[in-house]
Amino acid sequence: MSMHRQQRRRLPSWMGGAGQALSFIALCVSALAAIVLIIVPLVTGSQTYSVLTSSMAPSYPPGTFLVVKPTDFDSLQTGDVITYQVESARPEVITHRITSLTASQDGERMLITQGDNNDVADENPVMEVQVRGKLSYAVPYVGFLANALGNSDRCSVITVLAIGLIAWGAVTMIRGALKDRRENR
Repeated sequence: MSMHRQQRRRLPSWMGGAGQALSFIALCVSALAAIVLIIVPLVTGSQTYSVLTSSMAPSYPPGTFLVVKPTDFDSLQTGDVITYQVESARPEVITHRITSLTASQDGERMLITQGDNNDVADENPVMEVQVRGKLSYAVPYVGFLANALGNSDRCSVITVLAIGLIAWGAVTMIRGALKDRRENR
């Protein structure tokens, strides 16, 4: 019986260590993704968007995931990248850079915007009521996944995936630690 146990094939020690290292890396990547794509936007009250056109290329090409934080309108300045509604109370938005500041005849502050890849400024100045926020940070390529999931299911699917990856990584690490403990006895 003990002879049978000794004949059991064991992986070379470097393969076990490599598997644990890969599991640890996957856990770290999953945790980082969860923090950057889910937790930070939730904690900061930010909204997430995906770039659909090339108007902001090369800095923010299509497929870029944007995290846009609500910002005081009066603090916005030339050079800031903002997301604004095309028409107030409508869901369609544009993300462009502020190229200059102006005022209406009433003295109301307005923003002139333009896509980095566009030759001319946007047709209409942007008013305070239209601004959704200022770009906080962007993550390349993640927007493609977000677009594939759709707006309604995006948050729940990403949350489930992140929790699943973190759980998988944690279980793998615990199993590896328990195995090492047993082998050291």
